[in-house]
Amino acid sequence: MRASRRLLAGALLAVALSAARPAAADRQLDPELQAVVARAIAQAQCFTDQYDSAVWYRLMEPRLRDLVKEKEERIEILRQVYCETHRSGESRLAPGLVMAVIAVESRFDRWAVSSAGAVGLMQVMPFWPERLGMRRYELVHVAPNIHMGCAILRYYLGYERNDVRRALARYNGSPGKRNYPDLVLNQWLHWRGADDLGFPSAAKAH
Repeated sequence: MRASRRLLAGALLAVALSAARPAAADRQLDPELQAVVARAIAQAQCFTDQYDSAVWYRLMEPRLRDLVKEKEERIEILRQVYCETHRSGESRLAPGLVMAVIAVESRFDRWAVSSAGAVGLMQVMPFWPERLGMRRYELVHVAPNIHMGCAILRYYLGYERNDVRRALARYNGSPGKRNYPDLVLNQWLHWRGADDLGFPSAAKAH
């Protein structure tokens, strides 16, 4: 039964992708982003402190139970978010902010497809796999979607000098508008406990 549901979901995803409307202007289209996302995929390794990661799972896993029914999928989402936000050699991302983005973008549904054609947990645009020599179906997989989404978010935070509102608006393809940043920042309050694991937050939300 589960296998048939996955096959049906995959077929629906393919139809949605083929029929999706063009994305909003400037959404994940910056030329410099391709190298950033490619590097994130190539360096997909996890560098974590054992104590912090244990606290992370114990703190966050219960909050996901109503949103993600399968335990293995919950653990995989949490592992990827923790690893990507603590990526060695990169500026840190607030784990709670990434969880908030996922909550707003897809409600933790890795099969989600937007009207603009964005796919998966962090609603990554479907041209990314093709540019990176990957397959579109990989966007519904937890690890590559979070790798790409975090790389894009980190890029926009750098571009906007850690102004979270402006970076979120760019991520969503709505520069200058407040609706999407407000939604994410409100969700961040729910997940902010995720940032108490030694994360030196320098981000600013105006």
